[in-house]
Order: sequence, then C-alpha cells, then structure tokens
Amino acid sequence: MQLFIAVDSNPLSVYVMHPFWNFVVKFLPTWLAPNLITFTGFMFLVLNFLMLAFYDSDFTASAAGHEHVPSWVWVAAGIFNFLAYTLDGVDGKQARRTNSSTPLGELFDHGLDSWACIFFVATVYSIFGRGESGVGVATLYYILWVVLFSFILSHWEKYNTGILFLPWGYDISQVTISLVYLVTAVVGVETWYKPVFWHFLYRDLFTFMIIACSFTVTLPMSLYNVLKAYRSNTLKHSSLYEAFLPFLSPVLLFVLSTTWVVYSPSEILELQPRIFYLMVGTAFANVTCKLIVCQMSNTRCQALSWLLLPMAPVVLLAVTGVVGNETLLLYLWTAAVILAHIHYGVSVVQQLSGHFNILAFSLKKPNSD
Repeated sequence: MQLFIAVDSNPLSVYVMHPFWNFVVKFLPTWLAPNLITFTGFMFLVLNFLMLAFYDSDFTASAAGHEHVPSWVWVAAGIFNFLAYTLDGVDGKQARRTNSSTPLGELFDHGLDSWACIFFVATVYSIFGRGESGVGVATLYYILWVVLFSFILSHWEKYNTGILFLPWGYDISQVTISLVYLVTAVVGVETWYKPVFWHFLYRDLFTFMIIACSFTVTLPMSLYNVLKAYRSNTLKHSSLYEAFLPFLSPVLLFVLSTTWVVYSPSEILELQPRIFYLMVGTAFANVTCKLIVCQMSNTRCQALSWLLLPMAPVVLLAVTGVVGNETLLLYLWTAAVILAHIHYGVSVVQQLSGHFNILAFSLKKPNSD
C-alpha cells in the first residue's frame, strides 16, 4: 500500500480551520475510531439530503408561490453541514492522535467524500430551486458535473503524482454554504430572488462561483502539479494514455447520463431531478472509489467500470421508449446502482479490515477480548 501524502495550502484551511480542528479533536475520546467519525459526518449530509427531499422533493419549494421549507430546516441544515465538515476535518487528526492511521481510513474518508458530492449539491439546490429566480434542473445537472469533475481532478493528480493536493474550493464552499443555510433561515428564501446588482441574480452568482472556481483554480492547479511532476521526472505514469486513463469511466458515465437527459421521451430530468442526480452521483462515487483503491495499491486504473456496462442498455431502453414507464426504470436503476455501490464499499472495507487485522469502526483488534 502506498503511503498517503496530502498537501493542503488553502489559507482558510491552514490558518483557520486546522487550528479549529486541532482544538476540537482534543475533546474526542481516544477510544473513538476515526472511521466512525468519518461515517458520522457523511450521515449528516445524507440526513440533510433526506430532510430536504421530504420538504422539497422536486426543488420547487423555494419558488415564488410555493410553500417554502420551514426555517428550522435551514438551521438544521447549516448545523449538520458544518458538523459534517468539521468531522471530515478531525477524522485524520484523530487517526494520528490514536496512532491508528491505515489505508482503510484513506479509502473511507475519500470514498465517502466522493459520494457526498451529490448530497451536498442537491441540498444546496433547494436554496434556489426551480422557477423564475431559480436554477433550471438541466443547468443544475451540468453544475453537478462540474463539481464531480473538480473532485476527481484531485484524485487524478494523486494517481499521477502520488500526492493528493486538496482543492481550495472545498473549504471555502463548506463554510460559505453552512452560513448561507443559516442566513436563509433568518431572511427567508425570498431574499435570493433579488438581484445582487442590475439583473445579476444570486443564482447567477452561485453558478458563476462554482464554474469559475473549477476552471480558473482547480483545473489550472491540477494541470500545474502534474506538469511539475512530469518535469521533475516523478510522474508515476509516463504515457499520455495511462495518465488520462482515470477519466475514461467518468466521461462514459457523463455521455450515458447526458444521452438519457437529452433524448428522454418523458423529459425524465424534469420529472425526477432528485432521483436522477442521486443515480449519477452514486455511479460517479463508485467509479471514483475504484480509482482511490488503485492509488492506494499502486495498481493500474481500471479502464472501464463494470457498473457502466448495464447502464448502456438501461439508457437505450429509456431513450427508445421501449419501456413505457421511464420513471419506474429510473427508480429501479437508481436502486441497483446504490445497492451495487454499497456492496462494493462493504466488500472492500471487509477485505482491508481482514488484511490489516483491524475493525472498521473500532480501535480494538478483532481477536481482542
């Protein structure tokens, strides 16, 4: 297994959040397993997703003329999001504090982070929602892909350089969104209807910030770090094909899901945006987890994720109209993707736990009394 090396140069993280996390971790009991901290933080994001799914299932609650999400939900969302962010920041510190750092912890942390992307984006979407002053479901679909692209860039870097360069946008976005949830609880979603200046709405600012951060910060820094490794002869994969192999499955997933969106007979994204986003985000997480395993084990990236093989005929059935109930097909396929991803995650965790003779959620040894 490769030694985990990460570089975090974000000023917000270095000068504010890390000192805060160093303070927080002192209050955690030394028997508390880091993976349990990671999983708890992830479940806060899932809880946010489910909570907003209940009050805003189709992302229309924030639109004018609709019953809005209760203020207490936004307060809870802000608290849960910040708790998730904090726990994600202290899990590694707890591992070093208890001398329990393992490759399983790396997989657990970044694997759940990859799945958290969809829960984070979908929950934020409910602030603006659909409607005249909101964001269209198709626009949000492509914004989701920008977020997913930004996430996998960091792991593509590590696959090629052996070093995980943590993206600057993550810390800024987590702190900002936590505050926006709380502000929304106080001022109401109607505040976001108003333009920031002239005809530039808050939803436009939201879209601009995500895209700009990805293409002017995350992407250039990733390319620079890989180029730097190439010039110093430390690049792990010399050929262009091998270097870009991790992008093959994500690109294919994008092509398949976008084909479904564009050619859907019933405009499935308009009918079931939340479920469609969940399907795409979960499939992406499955692809990314396999890349993370390759990083950890210094093995060649899998050219094609097997999960995409059955997805191709599913999309074909959907866009050709062979299946009459496209919504049912989406629900069934989403359930299959979630179950497949959970099965994969549990299997890998069990294998790594057995290999290192550890328990995933406990610091005790399996053979101890």
